[in-house]
Amino acid sequence: MIIACTKCEKRFVVPDNAIPAEGRTVQCSACSNKWKQLPIKEKESPVKAQPVSVKKKGTKKRKMPAPYSKDYMKQKWGIAVQDYAQKEGLTKKSTRKKSPKDVEGSGLGFFYYIIIISIIFLSFIGVLKLAESTIVIQFPFLESYIDYFFEVLNNFADHLFETLDNFKILILDFFR
Repeated sequence: MIIACTKCEKRFVVPDNAIPAEGRTVQCSACSNKWKQLPIKEKESPVKAQPVSVKKKGTKKRKMPAPYSKDYMKQKWGIAVQDYAQKEGLTKKSTRKKSPKDVEGSGLGFFYYIIIISIIFLSFIGVLKLAESTIVIQFPFLESYIDYFFEVLNNFADHLFETLDNFKILILDFFR
């Protein structure tokens, strides 16, 4: 037999012989409601449980400031947090518009480094060429290494200039 609480409408399954003909006082385990239950003559077919809508009282949530915000620290701990960025005149977003002069002077990036490395390398080659005789006198075993370095450099320059000449010829032939 299936019995239902008169207050919260929760259903319970009990054996048929648990409730005598004169009835019995039963108590709901969910809400502690007590009532006199009489035996049910008809057998109820299992009914699909309908969702019970629980009405919520108009409870208002306490609005608390976000943890570790200025308001929270002031309210909870009594600590006044100073905004040092505003105090020093610093802001997250700058309202000042960049002029074209500022943008151009921001640096050359990758090409700047390539130019600097090239200048340093050419300076090293020039100093090595000028001081070659002095270095060979001080360190005679370096003569073969220095000669080999300049030979490789000369071959590289020849191939580079030959390649540039070929590109020049291709471009000129393309526009004829």
